Amino acid sequence: MDVLNQVKTIVKQAITEAVTAAGIIDAAQMPEITLEVPKDKAHGDFATNVAMQLTRIAKQNPRQIAEQIIANLQKEKAYIASADIAGPGFINFKMNKVYLYPLIAEVAEQGSRYGAINVGQGLKVQVEFVSANPTGSLHLGHARGAAVGDALCNVLDLAGYDVSREYYINDAGNQVLNLAKSIEARYLQALGQDAEMPEDGYFGEDIKGFAAELAADKGDSLLSLSEEERRSYFRTYGLEKELDKIKRDLGRFGVQFDHWFSETSIYEDNLIPGVLQELRDNGHVYEEDGATWLNTTPLGDDKNRVLIKNDGSFTYLTPDIAYHRNKFERGYDRLINIWGADHHGYIPRMKAAMTALGFEADRLVVLIAQMVSLFQNGEKVKMSKRTGKAVTMEDLMDEVGVDPIRYFFTMRSMDSHLDFDMDLAVSQSNENPVFYVQYAHARICSIYRQAAEQGIEILPLEQVDLSRLTAEAEFDLLRKIGELPEEVAVAAEQYAPHRLIRYVYELASQFHSYYKGHYVITDDAALTQARLALLGALRTTLANVLRVVGVSAPERM
Repeated sequence: MDVLNQVKTIVKQAITEAVTAAGIIDAAQMPEITLEVPKDKAHGDFATNVAMQLTRIAKQNPRQIAEQIIANLQKEKAYIASADIAGPGFINFKMNKVYLYPLIAEVAEQGSRYGAINVGQGLKVQVEFVSANPTGSLHLGHARGAAVGDALCNVLDLAGYDVSREYYINDAGNQVLNLAKSIEARYLQALGQDAEMPEDGYFGEDIKGFAAELAADKGDSLLSLSEEERRSYFRTYGLEKELDKIKRDLGRFGVQFDHWFSETSIYEDNLIPGVLQELRDNGHVYEEDGATWLNTTPLGDDKNRVLIKNDGSFTYLTPDIAYHRNKFERGYDRLINIWGADHHGYIPRMKAAMTALGFEADRLVVLIAQMVSLFQNGEKVKMSKRTGKAVTMEDLMDEVGVDPIRYFFTMRSMDSHLDFDMDLAVSQSNENPVFYVQYAHARICSIYRQAAEQGIEILPLEQVDLSRLTAEAEFDLLRKIGELPEEVAVAAEQYAPHRLIRYVYELASQFHSYYKGHYVITDDAALTQARLALLGALRTTLANVLRVVGVSAPERM
């Protein structure tokens, strides 16, 4: 258990003992005690409403109950410096700050895993994100999905979940056939033949490049293949090229997937017939107007959905149902999908389908990543300066770098629209939040270098007198460091990696403020060692949170 939770447990136990010692109620009647951190520091370190909770059971005025609790508190044993009554019966506790010192050793012992908390208890969670069609470059929406998806996976991992990252490759639909036709047309053109691009083709420069490579490598040898064989070749070749490009961009972005799941495998493994039969057996399928329907309205959807069209072909929904069924068969306890803003209406039908297959709807969690708008020089940016086309993830990485994108794209709740200021993202000023946070880490590293240059040897923690840390700003830093495990737990529970961006910014802000008012390297050797120990814990905490959100922690800036 982390230090802050240990102390909370000790305080709660002291309250329980005080209640029973005062004879207010029996221990068996004791409700669960909540301890909160007051927003106003003047109200103390912790507050509880337990006196008001006990009013109905004890049939006494809450302020009278609070007085009895305070009178019977074993304060010293629970690190309580003072306890006061506020308002209708809240009890505010000011703590003896000595309880914060063990945090430094805790951070040192846990190192890169500091912040970990086992609320997930090994629950198997699969997160599917990005999953862009392999027919072109990743764009800004995919970049945001990649940033928040990867950060969420890191948060869940730190919170004790068994996390698997998955990318679903849409390689079985018309879009891939159009990719093959587009490469074929460009290949023929590269050979000097007249060939029209398909109406729904892909006109990007990458397709021209693929075709030119083929023409140079294969000459006109592919013309001897039958149309079916040639299309199959172009399809395989195009998919491989596009996926390589996607994997390259994601790798540069710091995102790796555990599993790349091919839509084609759903058909190759014949997964759909079994799913359709199961839906029929469960009484959720009917025939009408020559089509096969899924009766989803009783299960929370706004209308019933077609599974098989009257021409015998499947709708998009049918292989998706088989895919999600397959996910559950692989043993995941919870599925998390991060979809783009245009998929919002797809959520009720997929949840209804899972319910129809006998799975609890809340085992499927769908999060929506809203769109990103780029701004530069105060104006909205729509086109890449390099290509004159829509700005891609690659363009943005070239323009501003990975760290600002990952920080800014994770900074807001994923279900809110994001305006990305490219000028701010590259500025080296305190107005740029990613620079501000990274500079806190670099500044601490600089202080350690100064100490080494002055011949100061960093003592082992057991030889450091941490009681020399007495400034309120030092206690504030320690308390903030101690909040990380709880922040990780809440971020995981709420699927909200943006909480950690807010946390690390507040931590950096506290440090910058502390640095302005306090020398770390002083003429007092014992004080210097204590402050260096504090900054060591702070540096580890900053680096850990930045790593979770996919941002580097530079040692020099």
